[in-house]
Amino acid sequence: MEYLLEEARSLFEYTRTLRRDFHMHPEPGYHEVRTSSIVARELEALGLEVQRGVAKTGVVALLEGSRPGPVILLRFDMDALPIQEETGAAYASQTPGVMHACGHDGHTAIGLTVARLLQAHRHELAGTIKLVFQPAEEGLCGEEMGGAERMIAEGVLENPRPDFALALHLWNEKPLGWLGIAAGPVMAGAEWFQIQVQGKGGHGAVPHLATDPLLAAAHIVTALQSIVSRNVAPLQSAVVSVTMFHAGEAFNVIPQTAHLEGTIRTFEPQVRERVLQRFEEIVKNVSRGMGCEAEMRLRPVTPAVINASEVAEEVQAVARRLLPQAELDTRPYLTMGAEDMGFVLQRVPGCYFFVGSANEERGLNYPHHHPRFDFDEEALFHAVALMAAAAMEPGRKASLSGAG
Repeated sequence: MEYLLEEARSLFEYTRTLRRDFHMHPEPGYHEVRTSSIVARELEALGLEVQRGVAKTGVVALLEGSRPGPVILLRFDMDALPIQEETGAAYASQTPGVMHACGHDGHTAIGLTVARLLQAHRHELAGTIKLVFQPAEEGLCGEEMGGAERMIAEGVLENPRPDFALALHLWNEKPLGWLGIAAGPVMAGAEWFQIQVQGKGGHGAVPHLATDPLLAAAHIVTALQSIVSRNVAPLQSAVVSVTMFHAGEAFNVIPQTAHLEGTIRTFEPQVRERVLQRFEEIVKNVSRGMGCEAEMRLRPVTPAVINASEVAEEVQAVARRLLPQAELDTRPYLTMGAEDMGFVLQRVPGCYFFVGSANEERGLNYPHHHPRFDFDEEALFHAVALMAAAAMEPGRKASLSGAG
């Protein structure tokens, strides 16, 4: 399979041209109209069976191998972020206030190149490749469900049902040449919360005649920080972050209400249960202790991304053969970032892996979601080759066993 690296390298200009085009024309979640049109056009040009409009703007294509085998789902996300780009790149976003600040432009280009490679090697494929180009990975985007959850609701895991699934992320926390392929949890599950603290407004000069919801909300913010430090074991992980605090309209008026929003991140179900229990207790009791009442809304956004050990081990073995010079990290690599691929991996065993993409010498090391985020495009063909090779592994194994 080592030839796949050279073939991916030979397709680099195709991949980079697509990536830069997507980067110049970013589209936020559920608005990936232009992007998904290009994706469908490229897949149809390969002669694949293509379904458009899954979860509004998603695209699904089937690539049949030359002989029976498993169904392998390959997922690539397409959406951009509501960020004003500051990279100054020649291919910078042409859409004010929207940019690809997380690498999904690269993921989409990788997916299309993987499709090209796999179609060229259909005779070596056993089974079916299900190519999934997903909208709205970055959040709910004003809808009730994010992209992966909605695609599942609309049947992406049926007809045919995948036997296992693969996905990747270009990763600017690590340098070009690094690969993170680990079994077990790799990305946290996320919850979104809203808290509305109701008090009694009044004049700022006579606070004793009011019941200050802002003061109660401030105490809630402080008390919530005790959950991780005092209710989660030191060797376990959790995050409770209040990221929005809105109250009041005038300098001399105590408001009626204070509004808080934020996120909770956990990996393990028992830790999640304990954190949510303490969260509810603190919000209710602190607000009441301050003479106020609080209404809460907690919504799961994504489950944790947990890799199946047998699939992760196969991808690791492929990486060792295909990219022997790479720094392959197979230790647990955990990030509190969330990813809705977790919905897929709840139902289908699979592996979500990371491909290092930073290059400090070239200034390509800004973090994800930063206005100056960009990555070393050499990571593109590494990712293409690894994903294609991992998808072809069942066919290679069948050939070897047949030869024996």
